[in-house]
Amino acid sequence: MTLPPNPYADLPVIRRRYHGRYLSAALILLALGGIAYGFAVGKIEWSYVGRFLTVPAIMSGLLNTVIMSILAMLIGIALGVIFAIMRLSSNPVLSWSARGYVWFFRAVPVLLQLLIWFNLALIFPSISIPGVFSISTVNLMTPFVATLLGLGIQQGAYTSEVVRAGLMSVDRGQYEAAQSIGMPQLQCLRRIVIPQAMRVIVPPIGNEWIGMVKLTSLASVIQYSEILHSAQNIYYANARVIELLIVASIWYLLIVTVMSILQSRIENFYAKGVRQSGSKT
Repeated sequence: MTLPPNPYADLPVIRRRYHGRYLSAALILLALGGIAYGFAVGKIEWSYVGRFLTVPAIMSGLLNTVIMSILAMLIGIALGVIFAIMRLSSNPVLSWSARGYVWFFRAVPVLLQLLIWFNLALIFPSISIPGVFSISTVNLMTPFVATLLGLGIQQGAYTSEVVRAGLMSVDRGQYEAAQSIGMPQLQCLRRIVIPQAMRVIVPPIGNEWIGMVKLTSLASVIQYSEILHSAQNIYYANARVIELLIVASIWYLLIVTVMSILQSRIENFYAKGVRQSGSKT
C-alpha cells in the first residue's frame, strides 16, 4: 500500500525564535560581567584572601562550624522525632506539651535564644541537685554549650513538624495492619512507618541542615569561635574587613556545596523504591 504524497513536504521549515531567552541570557551575562568587573577593579587585596584562606585561626573556625552544625542537628533530629511522636499521641498532655514546645521555640528568634542561654547565670547562678552535685552556671554555659543548646533545641521545634508531616504521609492502613498482627506502636513506627516516611522527611531535613551551617554564624555574638568570629578577630587586627569576609564566604560556599551533594545522594537512596514502582507502572 503506497501512501499519498505529503502536500506539505515542499513547504519551508521556519524555526521558532526564542527572543526572550536570548534577551534574558544577555542581561544575566551582562549583570554577572558587571559584578565580576566591579570586584576585579575594586579596592580588594586578593592576595590577602589567598593568604588568610587557610590560616590556623580560620581552619579552627571551620572545624568548629562543622562540629557545631553536626551536633546541633543531631540534637534537633532527636528532639524532633520525640516531639513529633508526642504530637500525634492520643494522650492530651503529651500532645499539648509538644504543641507548646513547637510554638515557643519557633516564635523566639534564634539570636535571642542564644543570648538567653549564654546569660542564663543571671537567672540561675548555679545548677545543682541537692546531695549530688552543684556547678556554677557561668562555668557551665560556655559559648560552645550555649550555642549547642540554643541551636539544637530550636532546631528540634522545626524538625518535629517535618517528621510529623512525614509520619502523616504514610497511609493509615499501615498502622492498622500492624495493629492487626499485635505489633506495638513504637515497633510499628520503627519498622514500618518511619522507613516509608523517610522519603518525605529527608529533603526538608537536608535543607534544615544546610541552614544550620549558616545559623552557626549567629554564635559569633556570644564569642563562639566559628568561621565568621575567627574572620572578625583577624580583621579587627589588620583592618582587611572585606578580604576576611570573602574568606568566610568561600568556606561557607564550600561547606554548603559538599552538603548539597550529600543531600542529593541520600535523597536518591530513599527515592529508589518510588522510582522503581513508577517505572513498572
